[in-house]
Amino acid sequence: MSDYTLVHNEAASQYEYHIEGHLAQLVYDDQGGTLYITHTLVPKELGGRGIAGALTKDAFKDIERRGLKIKPMCSYTVAYLEKHPEYKRLLG
Repeated sequence: MSDYTLVHNEAASQYEYHIEGHLAQLVYDDQGGTLYITHTLVPKELGGRGIAGALTKDAFKDIERRGLKIKPMCSYTVAYLEKHPEYKRLLG
């Protein structure tokens, strides 16, 4: 886990970090236990700190713990999986 606190906001279908008054998000669409990851959003004020990577890693750990699968739809998640093939086991 990172130094940030992961929040799973199921009502909004997203994982979140709340940092310095800003919201970083990994947004998904749950389709029968497969999470279609549609957006990874980090405000420009938080850019350059590796927050998107930490959020993705923490979300993937939670997704795996919950026994779910992923389908990356956003370009960031696709690139993250290329750099971190150990998470390809989550592909559904």
